Amino acid sequence: MESKRLRTMKLIQTGVLAALCFVSFTFLQIKIPVPGGDATSLHIGNAFCVLAALLLGGWYGGLAGAVGMTIADLLDPVYIIGAPKTFILKLCIGLITGLIAHNYAKIHQSSDKKYILKWSIIATVCGLAFNVVFDPIVGYFYKQYILGQPQQMAAVLAKLSAVTTFINAVVSAILVTFMYNVVRPILTRSGLLLPVENKNINIS
Repeated sequence: MESKRLRTMKLIQTGVLAALCFVSFTFLQIKIPVPGGDATSLHIGNAFCVLAALLLGGWYGGLAGAVGMTIADLLDPVYIIGAPKTFILKLCIGLITGLIAHNYAKIHQSSDKKYILKWSIIATVCGLAFNVVFDPIVGYFYKQYILGQPQQMAAVLAKLSAVTTFINAVVSAILVTFMYNVVRPILTRSGLLLPVENKNINIS
């Protein structure tokens, strides 16, 4: 059972990482307009979602990405209608990353740098690979059946989204692997690397 102090510290760190997701998506993106007033973009917001899951576990990391990226969507006239989709997908990225990194590999219990590097890469790739596959698919059905967008337009956007999502994933995987393996020792020495409890994701 998490203590009140630990839960408070995790919520604070979750808020910081959510803010990083928001800032990186809002101010560091390259927006690519598409027909119909929609857009796709190149960004590194997902990197901080994965980083949050590696540092805090699946639920807290997923919430950081979901909240940060959803707020970014809500404040952007182009992306506001896609905010519900964003919340679900980013939450899933965090849950998958945390499931592999902490519930399966238990990297939070290891001090072996090579082991941590190996499984942080695997967990990162799996979390981002989920997004590469499901972001365009969910986006296609969301825009066609929920928003009523014409099938051809939804298909074009899905294809463009698949390309940008793949590029984002490659860049984010490299970035987050570097950041996590650099930041983790610093947080450990400073006492700011909080324990991750496996029950954050129930796989029973």
